[in-house]
Parts: sequence; C-alpha cells; structure tokens
Amino acid sequence: MGRLLSQLEFRWASWLRVRATPPPPPERPTHDDSGLTAWCSETCKTLNLNELSRRVRVSWNSRMQTTAGRAWWPDRVIELNPKLKPLAPEELWRTLKHELAHLIAYERAGRRYTEPHGPEWQAACAELGIANESPYHTLPFKRRRMKRNYTYVCPHCMIALQRVKPIRRMVACYACCRKFNNGAYHARFRLVAQKA
Repeated sequence: MGRLLSQLEFRWASWLRVRATPPPPPERPTHDDSGLTAWCSETCKTLNLNELSRRVRVSWNSRMQTTAGRAWWPDRVIELNPKLKPLAPEELWRTLKHELAHLIAYERAGRRYTEPHGPEWQAACAELGIANESPYHTLPFKRRRMKRNYTYVCPHCMIALQRVKPIRRMVACYACCRKFNNGAYHARFRLVAQKA
C-alpha cells in the first residue's frame, strides 16, 4: 500500500509541474528588419524608454492583408504589411511611427489600462512627429469581402449586428451595457439571433 501511495504522490506532483508550466508561445513566421528595429530602438532611447529600446523588434508579416501594421504588447513587436514596400517611403515611416506610438503609450502606462488610440497614444504620435494621426489608414489595400449571414439584435435598443460567423458565447450590446450597467455585461442586453 505504501508503494502504491508513493507512486500516486509522484504522479500527482509531476502533473502539477506540467499544469504550472505555461505552454510555449505559438511560432509566427517572422522576417525581421534590423534597420527599422535599430531606428525604433534609438528613438526609444531618446525618449528614456530603456526597456522598450532593448526589446523592440520590427518584422514583416506576409499574412497581413488589409492591415498596414500591428503592435504587440507586451512582446514589444511591430509587424508591418509587406504591401508597404512599393508605396512611397513616407507611408512606411508613418505606419512605423503609428505602431511605435502604441508601444510607447503601453510602455508608459505600465499595468494601467490605456485606450488603443487614446490620449496617451496621441501624445506619443506627436512626439514622433505625426501629430493628429488618424487611427485608420487609407492605403490602397484590397479588402476581402465576406458575406455576413448572421444577424443579431439588441432587445433594448434594437441595433442590428451582422456577422460572418455565428456567435457561440453570450454577448451583449456594448452601447447598452456601457450606458445602463457601467460597461459590465448584463443579460438584459444579450444579443438575440435574428432568423434570416
């Protein structure tokens, strides 16, 4: 009995070790750009953001279709769409600065929440020389049109939301939850599927 008990204890302890170990991050195909990374690193140094300067990385992501760029936090990675390469150099630099401004805003906010295109981001844009930057680009990237077969309606405000895929979890109307329930989910505003 004692031997069986020790085996069970051993297996339980090893299971806990496996559960406590986080899974490795998914591998993303990267095509790092050392020149743009060096520029971002130097820019962050001049702003006294040493940790960001040390860890920032810029890469090209060939899977991006309509998005010009993306900033990943806390990885401190900027991904750019290769479709920027044939465009005017100003477009590449504007997009790079736009995404770097996101990382600067997140770095300065620390654990505090910051809106993606809020005042902190706008201030970082101004520091990088792109004051009054728009949150969205107007670059000539073709958008993929997908038919939206699923419609959901808020029972309170009657706003309709169309989706490409069905919603598989409980989702409520954001505007109503924000207005009447301090932004927290409430079943009263749960979106209801509309029959086609």
